[in-house]
Amino acid sequence: MPGLLSLPTLCHFLLPWAFAIFHKALGDPATHPGPHYLLPPIHEVIHSRRGATATLPCVLGAPPPSYKVRWSKVEPGELRETLILITNGLQARGYGPLGGRARMRRGHRLDASLVIEGVRLEDEGRYRCELINGIEDESVALTLRLEGVVFPYQPSRGRYQFNYYEAKQACEEQDGRLATYAQLYQAWTEGLDWCNAGWLLEGSVRYPVLTARAPCGGPGRPGIRSYGPRDRKRDRYDAFCFTSMTAGHVFFVPGRLTLSEAHAACRRRGATVAKVGHLYAAWKFSGLDQCDGGWLADGSVRFPITSPRPRCGGLPDPGVRSFGFPRAQQAAFGTYCYSE
Repeated sequence: MPGLLSLPTLCHFLLPWAFAIFHKALGDPATHPGPHYLLPPIHEVIHSRRGATATLPCVLGAPPPSYKVRWSKVEPGELRETLILITNGLQARGYGPLGGRARMRRGHRLDASLVIEGVRLEDEGRYRCELINGIEDESVALTLRLEGVVFPYQPSRGRYQFNYYEAKQACEEQDGRLATYAQLYQAWTEGLDWCNAGWLLEGSVRYPVLTARAPCGGPGRPGIRSYGPRDRKRDRYDAFCFTSMTAGHVFFVPGRLTLSEAHAACRRRGATVAKVGHLYAAWKFSGLDQCDGGWLADGSVRFPITSPRPRCGGLPDPGVRSFGFPRAQQAAFGTYCYSE
């Protein structure tokens, strides 16, 4: 019939259009016309420690006629970003709690890098540097990763007592925060083997297994076992906490002390009874090795071992050993103190 296109002719017109749509869906940069101003970062993961100053690089290859740079933090487990700072290249304005510790590096006129001073545990995560020029916005993503240690935590009442929000609070009370999946995975590769399931920051419940066995999910390959997403208010598990290097130091005071006597002994030395996170950080970063049980602030008794030996817990691997939660009036232990 006249006026109708043949199939080969129709394909000739439609195929280029279909391929363009396909490549755009894949994020092929070649399909986006116009200049690309942001340079891709050389390193997408920036490593730091608590208390340090961290720089997240974001550099323009050429300046647009007019633009703004917007820095934000992608909150794990939540579909939102927290605004940190906006700059037009000349002036910058900070937003929120992190904005008070953030500034632009301004090493040169094309430098839009973000500097975070006094890095905190909650600063770890994914950041976005977004160039807004009114025509075609661009962004680069970077990850700030803290060197630290993950420790499982449960209260004196026993295992599986925390909902998500209680687990989050418990970690913060022990100088930590809920660990992320990436932090738990790294801890597993470094030797963490734990049968009890615990909350993670993203809201999932998991536990790390190095040696597969019947009480720990049965036979199979070692790895991170998952309970999947859970109800944050109703379901109850332990917590996996994460802490990093501290500004102070932990020391041991020998004796046969009750918990109240332990608090008094630390106060006399200008210190406080150490928290669980303090002890793990001292073991991880300062190599604290003490074959004596000592009181901690939560009422538990623990001791750190970096050189395993038969009479120091009997386990072949380094770690922080636990006596659990003895009676607070039991005068049988020393104490670990923390001093800034």
